Amino acid sequence: MHAIKDRISAGHHRLLERLAAARLNTDRLFESVRADALYVRPVAERHRLIFYLGHLEAFDWNLFRDRMPGLKAFAPEFDRLFAFGIDPVGGGLPSDVAADWPSEAAIRRYNQQARATLDAALKGQTTFLLSKKRGLSPDETPELLLNVAIEHRLMHAETLAYLLNRLPPEQKLRPARIPRFSAAEIATDQIEISAGCVTLGRARNSGGGFSWDNEYDAHTVEVPTFAIDRYPITNGDYLAFMAAGGYQARAFWSEDDWRWRSAHDIAHPAFWIRSGACWHYRGMFEHLPLPLQWPVYVSHAEASAYARWAGKALPSEAQWQRAAYGTPVGGERAYPWGDSPPRAGSGNFDFQGWDPVPVGAFPENRSAFGVMDLLGNGWEWTSTPFAPFDGFHPYSCYPGYSANFFDGRHYVLKGGSARTATCLLRRSFRNWFQPHYPYVYAGFRCVTR
Repeated sequence: MHAIKDRISAGHHRLLERLAAARLNTDRLFESVRADALYVRPVAERHRLIFYLGHLEAFDWNLFRDRMPGLKAFAPEFDRLFAFGIDPVGGGLPSDVAADWPSEAAIRRYNQQARATLDAALKGQTTFLLSKKRGLSPDETPELLLNVAIEHRLMHAETLAYLLNRLPPEQKLRPARIPRFSAAEIATDQIEISAGCVTLGRARNSGGGFSWDNEYDAHTVEVPTFAIDRYPITNGDYLAFMAAGGYQARAFWSEDDWRWRSAHDIAHPAFWIRSGACWHYRGMFEHLPLPLQWPVYVSHAEASAYARWAGKALPSEAQWQRAAYGTPVGGERAYPWGDSPPRAGSGNFDFQGWDPVPVGAFPENRSAFGVMDLLGNGWEWTSTPFAPFDGFHPYSCYPGYSANFFDGRHYVLKGGSARTATCLLRRSFRNWFQPHYPYVYAGFRCVTR
């Protein structure tokens, strides 16, 4: 009995340490923004930055408040104001003005009290007994709730980064050092992936850590032979599409995508800036001449148009999964390079840098088939609409996390970016966005069937 309690206590302590580390990550991110920029809205479809300053603590507080004994609301108006973000679908834009929001000082006081009160409650209970209120779901375990809080915050760390990318460099505090990688010669060929089975999702009750509701349940998909680009499409590759008039050629765009492109006069990737006759890149802390060997970041609509222009297609979720984790002799790996966990030399992820690096900069990031750069350096669009797997059940503590987006208007992304936490690099993790959102750190590669 004592051994079981010790294991519970050790696991609980590790989760609290991870929550503290995630908080430090987002605290530092806000510290990179000059105070006069906190009330700016860098992306029209999203909230002002000041919302996210309150949202992270409000989410954690709301998650635990009614599920732990002794926690009582102290600022219910803030609990409601900062509860939910906004997904950019349907054309509706926020209409608030900066003056509608509380002062930064008031929000920071709320954050401090929420964090201190929650920490005292969490640290004071070794097994952290949940309240016995009627109706509390049996899936609301201490471990699951803490993991939800941790991963929600880490995902927002990436969301905040791409929002900050839209701020002018002078509104941010540049770090002392920005790492840069030299570009190497790469092959622009495709690799044939033999037919085989691939596992999508994760088996319920399989152990081994946390997963979100949309990652269940594991199932096998038969994937016919196909060929996939060895590397992601680069800025240099995409220039050829631009030069060929890709944004003006109706034939390369679906009806809905063309309507979006025309209505918003989309003529180049959102991360590119025209400077005279040249293109520059919108880096986090500087605008620099377009790095031709960095992966291009575009919307799903733009990626699809490029693929049609090239006579190819975007991979399905199953195709991407087989190219990344499958092997020619059968079986699957935990990561493209094998079963060892991610480390600094494996790829451009886990907040190591702010911007992309040239494709091929991490030779170790190679699948059994020889496909490169599958984790980090940019999420990759697939052609698969985001939908539940058989056996899907939403978490009662966060029922809308996935289910609100099973609408046929979002697409699955796989992989990860420079600002993706290591825990989100697991094989079963699924990201998703709607097709006309160009601000995400998301690129693509093509397949031929």
